[in-house]
Amino acid sequence: MPDPIDRIVDDLLPNAVPIGDLNRYYRNPRRGDVAAVAESLSVNGQFKPIVVNRGSHTGRLNEILAGNHTHEAALQRGWEQIAVTWVDVDDEAAARIVVVDNRTSDLAGYDTALLADILSDLPDLDGTGYDQDDLDGLLDDVELPGALELTSDGAGTGEKATVDYLQWGYMQWSSTRVRITAEEVQALDALHEKFVEDTNGDLGFGWHLMQLAHKQAAA
Repeated sequence: MPDPIDRIVDDLLPNAVPIGDLNRYYRNPRRGDVAAVAESLSVNGQFKPIVVNRGSHTGRLNEILAGNHTHEAALQRGWEQIAVTWVDVDDEAAARIVVVDNRTSDLAGYDTALLADILSDLPDLDGTGYDQDDLDGLLDDVELPGALELTSDGAGTGEKATVDYLQWGYMQWSSTRVRITAEEVQALDALHEKFVEDTNGDLGFGWHLMQLAHKQAAA
């Protein structure tokens, strides 16, 4: 786990105000994961300001329009200050800011393969909002390519040809996924079939493979 920060990052310190001076938006429809936000504050610190309406047009002073859950998480962690960006808008504009801040998050999507790759490269998942089950699910959802398309069919014609016996293969354990060749896939298939035949099931097949590897390394 990285060293905890649990504070406002240096560049935002000029925007810090007493946290007790702020008020949550009076009708926020969003229900966020405060625990995940609190973990992020612990690991990453506050790296973007929350948006607060001064309230001269609404009569509700220092009202948080974007960042209510960050404010709540910071309170839970005992913070005395939080970084703020100020606006001064009327009721209609305030409502629009609250709604669009939530809605744009809902509309956003992910490049699942890239996200899984980024998370897999991290030494741990602390402060990301993801856990190992989430990452395993992302890796499971990554679509594996089918047959490879070659620039030549091997006969010198230059025509593209799909060669059925050339396939992508992967092995995965924990958050590690590596590509394997078609020959390795065939070898694994043969080992798996033999293991199932001998044991009437495939429970323990991974351990069986590790034992084979240790025996071969010792030989």
